Formats: sequence, structure tokens, C-alpha cells
Amino acid sequence: MPNQDPGPRRVVVTGPPRRARRAPGHHRPRTEIDEQTTLGHTYVRSLMRTQLRAALTALAVLGLLVGPLPLLFAATPGARRLEWAVLGFGLYLPLVLLARWYVRRAERNERDLVRLVEDR
Repeated sequence: MPNQDPGPRRVVVTGPPRRARRAPGHHRPRTEIDEQTTLGHTYVRSLMRTQLRAALTALAVLGLLVGPLPLLFAATPGARRLEWAVLGFGLYLPLVLLARWYVRRAERNERDLVRLVEDR
């Protein structure tokens, strides 16, 4: 019986998992946006849609805060001090809170898009 050498023995080497390689035709989202492809256009439209939704929500809340005031003032014609108190002091805090909410929401929407684009 002849001595058959099976060749070098296979050794399994393990290590930390690597990121899966993408198919050669796959582009990163940033490239899609820069090249203005259909997918990039979809990313940008998604951001614009979420920003518009936040703006319309803020506008609706503003309308609910300020809209009824003329009716309130017409119902109380002799209360000039009430008008000044409501306009000068009563609306200030809700408007600041609404503006703060809107800015934080818009920044969060932009951060979400940046995370998506940078593949985090």
C-alpha cells in the first residue's frame, strides 16, 4: 500500500467578525444622494417630508394658541389689561416651548438622515 500524503491539514482560524462585504454594485447612501439617483432623491424627500410634518404640527399648535384670542378679546371688550397680560406674558412661555420643540425635532430628523447616510 503506497504512502499517500493528504497534503497540508486545514486549520480553522477564528477572530472577531468582520463587516459583511457589500456587492460590487451597491453604492452607499451618501453616494446616492451626491449623484442624485432615484434612491438619493428618496432619502432627501423622506427628510423633507418629516421636516414638513414637524413644521405643520408646530403651525397647528400655534394656530390653536393664537387663533381663539380675538374671540376671547371680543367677548371681554372692557378688559384691556387682560389683553396685554395674555399677549405680553401668557403667550411667551408656550411660544418658546413650541419653538424649542420644533428645533429639537428638526435637528433629530437631520441626525437620523446623517446616521442612515453614514451607515452607523
